[in-house]
Formats: sequence, C-alpha cells, structure tokens
Amino acid sequence: MSVTNSTKALIGLLLAGSVGVIIFLFVHLSSDPSKPISIGSKKAEACTKGQRDCLPDVNYVDTTGKAYTPAELAGKVVIVNFWATWCRPCQKEIPDLSKMYEHYKDRGVVMLGVMTDQPDNNQLLNFQSDFEMSYPVVRSNSDILVSYNYPDALPTTFVFDRGGKQVYSHVGPLREDSLKQILEPLVAQN
Repeated sequence: MSVTNSTKALIGLLLAGSVGVIIFLFVHLSSDPSKPISIGSKKAEACTKGQRDCLPDVNYVDTTGKAYTPAELAGKVVIVNFWATWCRPCQKEIPDLSKMYEHYKDRGVVMLGVMTDQPDNNQLLNFQSDFEMSYPVVRSNSDILVSYNYPDALPTTFVFDRGGKQVYSHVGPLREDSLKQILEPLVAQN
C-alpha cells in the first residue's frame, strides 16, 4: 500500500508542478511589453467611476507626505508599480523606471511605487539611494491592495491612460525601452 500512496503523491506533485508551469507561462506570455499597445484615438475617454479596469478611486500618500488624490491624478498618465525592497527583479527595474519617470514627469506622467514590505524610513532612504530611485514611494495599505486585488507577484505594474482607463498591466520587471513604447502614445493623448 505504501508504494501506491507514494505513487499517487508523486503523480499529484507532477500534476501540480505542470499546472504551475502552465500558469507561469500564460502570465508571462500574455503580457509582452514588446507588443505595442493600441490606444484607439488621440483622445482618452474618461473612465466611469466603478467601471472595470479604471484607476481605483483611492488616495495614495507617498513617504514624504504628499497625497495623490483621484482629482489630482485625473487627466494624467498613471503608472502604479507594486514592489518590495527584498525583490531582486524589482531592484533590477528601478533604475529604468526612474529614468522613465524623470523623462516623462513634466509631460503629465505620474509614477507611484507601491511598496509592499515595511522597512523603516532610514532603510528606505538608503535603498532609494542605492538603487537610484527617483519616483514617489507609497507604503501599501488595505485600500490600495484591495483595489488592485492583492498583486501576489512582484513586481507588478499597471498603466492607466489620461482618461483613467487601464491600458496595460505586466508581471515582472519592465525595461526602459519597453516602458517608452507604452508611454509615448499615452503622453500624446489629449
């Protein structure tokens, strides 16, 4: 009997592993940042509050105390990036995100790094310096996490057009050139 039970356990483990690989491949292949996004028109249409794929109606407060309210974010291209200080892929993408933030911040782009871990303020300042992080950092809270369905993979990035409509999401690190392809048509919107 023990051979049968161990065989069943091995088969179950193999099936679970196969399903995990399939899910991983689906997620990574379905959000290819090298594919250009389609905007549809030169004008961003306003997303109706509560509609699916709209910028969540939450307040973001960065670590300096600056609040980013829904009213303040209206009419801007908004990037929300979930990350953690311990996350190696997050660390890899931060310099590229910072370059894009510096390049686009005066063109109506707001980038918010939503931090999911809880380093103290000194640890965070050291981290930001070490990784050349220039965009605002927001400590996650239950309102933000619920609004984004608790992203469980890090980094995870959401991009919203000037009308507040989600036009792109990606699990995994983003590179500078990929983000530029995404942002160029969005900043050109009226």
